[in-house]
Amino acid sequence: MEIRKEIGDTIARIRKKKRLTQAELAEKSGVSLRAVVAIENGKFSAGIDLLYKIATALDSKVCIIENSPMILE
Repeated sequence: MEIRKEIGDTIARIRKKKRLTQAELAEKSGVSLRAVVAIENGKFSAGIDLLYKIATALDSKVCIIENSPMILE
């Protein structure tokens, strides 16, 4: 699985576990709804700044493993 899709799937899974909509995550993180949707769908390669904002809004962390960012619960 490519890393963008894996990150997007992880964000979506954590978001749903926390019972947030994509719009709520966008508002809470300060990231546009369009970007949240694109990231979750693996259509956008988010930089570390956006991933950090999203992870913080989800009470999660960003971890860099083998030069690839990952979101950890």
